[in-house]
Amino acid sequence: MGLINRLFRGDRLTWIIFMLLCFISLIEVYSATSTLAYRDTHYWSPIVRHAKFLLGGFGIVLLLNAIPSKYFNYVIYLFLLLLPVSIVLLAITPFIGVDINEAHRFLSIMGVQFQPSEFGKLTCIVFVAFMLDLQNRLSPNKIFWIILTGVSITCVLILPENFSTAFLLFTVCFLMMFVGQVSWKKLGMVVVALALCGGLMFVTFRSMSDEFAEKNLPGRFQTWKGRIDDFGKDKGVNKYTINDDNFQVSHSKIAIARGGIIGKLPGHSVQRDFLPQAYSDFIYAIIIEETGLMGGLFVLMLYVILMIRVAVIAKQCKKLFPKYLALGCGLLIVIQAFINMAVAVNLIPVTGQPLPLISRGGTSTMLTCFYFGIILSVSRFGTLIEEEVEEEVVVVEQIPEIINEP
Repeated sequence: MGLINRLFRGDRLTWIIFMLLCFISLIEVYSATSTLAYRDTHYWSPIVRHAKFLLGGFGIVLLLNAIPSKYFNYVIYLFLLLLPVSIVLLAITPFIGVDINEAHRFLSIMGVQFQPSEFGKLTCIVFVAFMLDLQNRLSPNKIFWIILTGVSITCVLILPENFSTAFLLFTVCFLMMFVGQVSWKKLGMVVVALALCGGLMFVTFRSMSDEFAEKNLPGRFQTWKGRIDDFGKDKGVNKYTINDDNFQVSHSKIAIARGGIIGKLPGHSVQRDFLPQAYSDFIYAIIIEETGLMGGLFVLMLYVILMIRVAVIAKQCKKLFPKYLALGCGLLIVIQAFINMAVAVNLIPVTGQPLPLISRGGTSTMLTCFYFGIILSVSRFGTLIEEEVEEEVVVVEQIPEIINEP
């Protein structure tokens, strides 16, 4: 028990949520990767690969949880230096990136594939938290424009190949600025500008013919138009036809409908063999098919409770930078989870966002574990910084008395 207590320090409820998500991930990815297992010479290869990433991520969580948040100031500058590096990687990815599903989201360096957008999200969250920590040293107007410039550059570079990730990152940074008491007037201007741009893009895509879009729009813009056109197209019609455009959404609905209240039990999914991204974008539909409405609500509540715990941790934190950093990490995990679930139940168009820590992945899994490690480190040290300093002062004051004792 002593070793366990030393390893699993920090907020215990956050640790429980982390372990439960990892456990659910192992079960559901093993079930949902049946099509990959059949194509591979080794049946266990897909789940072994995923388990390795989870194990590596668990090591990252333990490492970060062992680093006191008072040393975060040294780590800050490392990530601030990585921000321009991630911007450069994002800029070159559309040109030399690996083409997967008609999108260049991955870079391959020495045979290792990774998503620069994931590193862009992490460095951007650190950047925003760092700038919000400077509110007592810089003018609010200057902080706002520096944050807006850095976040906008990162999101614009992510946007062409991954609209949903750019939207997610900007939303999280916006909420961090809102919590960081940035002027409501300035934030309102940002909301109005984004609403006008989004409305203009929506109207333009809806009014544009398929022939014109195919001839004049880049590949990813054609994908956006197709998803906007397809979303809700078949709602309210008497006859529903499954075609190439609504194939994934249709089988996701079938999986959810088959789940019922308690589901078909893990390993008994049928739609996993039809959904191309059953182990990633639509794994929530497979969870509901196998564990029913009860299992789907349980996973949803894990993310809701995580956000509540992160809010409590941030409120108790006595330093601004760890406070905003933990809050940004929590918002990123939970909002991404909500987006993935909303796609699975067809509340919003298909986005391509994985379910954090549950979906099969490499870079995304490791970075999600990184976010959990930061949250746990802040929960362990962020609320105790002043108490630790007081204890050190008491020890120093007692040294002369100890020396003079006979």
